[in-house]
Amino acid sequence: MIKKFLSIIVTLALVCAGGVYFWAHNPIIAQGAPSIEFSIKSGSSVKSSAEQIADAGVPLNPVMFSLLARFGGKGGRLKAGNYELKPGTTPLSLIDQLVRGEFAQESLSIIEGWTFKQMRQAIAEHPALKHDTAHLSDKELIAKIAPNYSMPEGLFFPDTYLFAKGASDLQIYRQAHALLLRKLDDAWASRDPSMPYKSPYEVLVMASIVEKETGQRSERTMIAGVFVNRLKRGMLLQTDPTVIYGMGDNYQGNIRKRDLETDTPYNTYTRTGLPPTPIALPGKESLAAAVNPAKTDALYFVSRGNGTSEFSSNLGDHNRAVNKYQR
Repeated sequence: MIKKFLSIIVTLALVCAGGVYFWAHNPIIAQGAPSIEFSIKSGSSVKSSAEQIADAGVPLNPVMFSLLARFGGKGGRLKAGNYELKPGTTPLSLIDQLVRGEFAQESLSIIEGWTFKQMRQAIAEHPALKHDTAHLSDKELIAKIAPNYSMPEGLFFPDTYLFAKGASDLQIYRQAHALLLRKLDDAWASRDPSMPYKSPYEVLVMASIVEKETGQRSERTMIAGVFVNRLKRGMLLQTDPTVIYGMGDNYQGNIRKRDLETDTPYNTYTRTGLPPTPIALPGKESLAAAVNPAKTDALYFVSRGNGTSEFSSNLGDHNRAVNKYQR
């Protein structure tokens, strides 16, 4: 009788163990189903964590999940945060995800040629970020991120940034600035020694102009070559994007003659040398072009109207190109 009872107990235990094994290794939601987002609050116990996961709509038995985590020795190692349960995830792999802190990933793309104003708007409008900088002015923000600079323009690298849902927007600013400094250091270290730059910051200014002037990626080095040649000769750069930047909100889509004649710190038709700050966020290719431009005798270029440019080494040829393509 006792042997029979023990046999029944062992059988039940094996059945239960098999059921738990099957449950622990079976996907919580099937392939093709939508992902489910959930959060675990800081300081939550394993039992509370399991209940929060279930309350978010995850079809998970909180009791079994808690026991599985405890028996695996991971009950006290689950990390708080925002998560995403993807199709195919099993209870065991979910526990590992929570132990590793593999939070739900969001992304934000910062585009080459954007101004800091455009970048800041994109960050402010991203719904997955915590907007800790919303109350800060541009100067207050840059003082937090890069206290050695007074103006934020150009100090952030255009790229796609990944972050955990609910992360502070300061994280994006800091990542983008740190990456910009690394890219700028690399560019400065690889520069042609004949370049007329006094500092890496001047490279950044030139790269921003190249970024805004370039219709074709293949022309970046030629356009940089033109501007470097003009700098070396003490000629005015005479580049429209700097004028537009200096006009600010007064720019309505067209540059008039009086705009070219109205002096601002960014008007390269009225002032020699580089403008005081970058005018946009330059990408890697524009930085590379600024420090290693094409070897050319060109001093002028004009748009052909198809995205490419006509380059000239003297004013006569340039005027003929203007008449051909612009008038």
